[in-house]
Amino acid sequence: MANLSTTYMGLTLKNPLIVGSSGLTDSLPEIAQFEARGSAAVVVKSLFEEEIIAETQDSLNKMNASGFIYPETMEYFDFDRIEDPVANYLKFLKDAKESVSIPVFASINCVTANGWTDFAKRIEDTGVDALELNVFSLPSDFNRTAQENEQVYFDIINKVTAVTKLPVALKIGYYNASLGNFIKRLSETPVKGIVLFNRFYNPDFDVNNLQFAPSSVFSTPAEISTSLRWIAIMSGRVQCDLSASTGVHDGFGMVKQLLAGANSVQVCSAIYRNGKEHVTYMIKQLEQWMDTNGYATIDEFRGKMSQSKTYNPAAFERVQFMKYFHDL
Repeated sequence: MANLSTTYMGLTLKNPLIVGSSGLTDSLPEIAQFEARGSAAVVVKSLFEEEIIAETQDSLNKMNASGFIYPETMEYFDFDRIEDPVANYLKFLKDAKESVSIPVFASINCVTANGWTDFAKRIEDTGVDALELNVFSLPSDFNRTAQENEQVYFDIINKVTAVTKLPVALKIGYYNASLGNFIKRLSETPVKGIVLFNRFYNPDFDVNNLQFAPSSVFSTPAEISTSLRWIAIMSGRVQCDLSASTGVHDGFGMVKQLLAGANSVQVCSAIYRNGKEHVTYMIKQLEQWMDTNGYATIDEFRGKMSQSKTYNPAAFERVQFMKYFHDL
């Protein structure tokens, strides 16, 4: 029987499958069920500072609209509205860590410099195994250069790693002017892992009512191509571990990412679509593939199809369809 264990951010995982940060990991019974199904680790649903600020601001706006707010009344405002969600999240992390034996990762997304460092310091005391920084920024500000956008990520990393001893992973999107160079430089910081890639909310149009409408919130198997390409390109060229996210919907998708060079994979949409039992199914598919192909350990084939090792490195950089259609 194949040994499915792998290492990620210095942690030994029993297999490469991590349940990614989402509504799937926001309750203790759910996390316990994922452990029972074979998940190697879970990333708890992100704590979003922006949501906390927005909820607090909404309360203040309602008070102001009603004519209730004036200097004397502010001392009666319940500023615990800001603290309570954070305290609840910290308690949940502590309870989650105590309830399962698999690694538990926290995840935060902040909009203020102090938020990143304050949350990171307090999360370390919960006993979780690692911290994932859920950083995403759409470079839509015409007044900011690519260098300025990139610097935000380095500032966050430097601030957070200075205040916590937890292994830190950075989850990023692929909107970048020079993505390969960006990932390489990120890997040279104190981060222990980079997650490729964050999945963004994408807008759509309702053409009948001329309104904005959300596109599908779930990924499809076809979306694996973007992360697969960049895991393969960056494997062997970075100073930290790589975790593949988006588009991994079965065990063969997991095999592909491992062949590209990933240390782990994060799965969400496939579980939403197929249920928690799909975790067991994916792990079994990986095990069967390894047995069939004569691999005793993941290290025997990890990165075998990466750009630096494959016989056809140009395949990962080809962006034209001409050859494809010529061969049809």
